[in-house]
Amino acid sequence: MPRAVALIAREESLLAVSSVWQSPPSDGSDQPDYWNAAVLIRTAKSPAEVFSGVIGPIEQSLGRVRSADKFAPRTMDIDLAMYDDRTEDFAGRRLPHPDILVRSYFALPLAEISPDKIHPETGERLQEIAERLRNGSIRRREEIHLLPAQPAGGLAKG
Repeated sequence: MPRAVALIAREESLLAVSSVWQSPPSDGSDQPDYWNAAVLIRTAKSPAEVFSGVIGPIEQSLGRVRSADKFAPRTMDIDLAMYDDRTEDFAGRRLPHPDILVRSYFALPLAEISPDKIHPETGERLQEIAERLRNGSIRRREEIHLLPAQPAGGLAKG
């Protein structure tokens, strides 16, 4: 995950990075727990350009192999969850990502970096969505840092 964040920062202006959150697989499979995080970037690219020109190449460079089974084990899975206040479909994906409203592993990291952001379809603050979805199966991994230590005023959280 730190490598993915570093690669994103090479391509786009990194504004914020959440903590790492650990949760069991949502499909109930016998896979190891997932680790999730969110980043906030500034970009001039369209959602499709971010997906094909940034996310796809980074996933590939980190060993991601896509299969028909969307729940198959994978080394890295990067999603475009929100893009400003846009609601649209692109490349077989939906903005905002539908899982924000039903999966704590989407909502909690997003709410951590942008709690007052309004979900463009429901009008709820991300913090409200996260509070509604939070349960005992997800936990923050305080000991894992996605950015190296920064001087005062940097992005890293201590």
